[in-house]
Amino acid sequence: MKNETEIINELFQEGLDLLHIRKPFINSEEMTDFIHKINSKFHHQLVLHNHYNLAKDYTISRFHFREIDRRNDLYKSFSYKTISTSVHDIESFNELNEDWEYSFISPVFPSISKKGYGESSTILNEIKGRDNHNVKLIALGGINENNINEAFESGVDGVALLGAIWESDQPLQIFKKCRQNVLS
Repeated sequence: MKNETEIINELFQEGLDLLHIRKPFINSEEMTDFIHKINSKFHHQLVLHNHYNLAKDYTISRFHFREIDRRNDLYKSFSYKTISTSVHDIESFNELNEDWEYSFISPVFPSISKKGYGESSTILNEIKGRDNHNVKLIALGGINENNINEAFESGVDGVALLGAIWESDQPLQIFKKCRQNVLS
């Protein structure tokens, strides 16, 4: 997206808690350049999905691991850091141990960025079966200013915005609306 890092800096200034950097197709040099364009006062709020080795050059101590990487124990050497993961059903979430600070669960609603994905999802209803309260549960998928409160009402601890922000012509305004809806 054009002006992506400028938008990211503005989102942080408007109260963004964390930014997950998921860019599987860029190399280490491109990732370094990307991080460098984000104001250094926000680096501690960045979460890396890859290029974990770059964290030492910045104040980054948060790492996200895909489901497959979690199952293959790739996170074990990062246990002294703040780690997160992703699940696609409540049973998998309930099995997570306290090594994990939080987990995304998705898709909660039909995806905005991946057309057709999540249209028959029952996750919003499945969340009632949550019995793991050692790990924060973060709703992801199709969340926007119109359904964000419904996501919170389901019992999650937080939400992640993706398509609502990055598929919008006015990402900052959408973020503000979502934040305002939650705070009101």
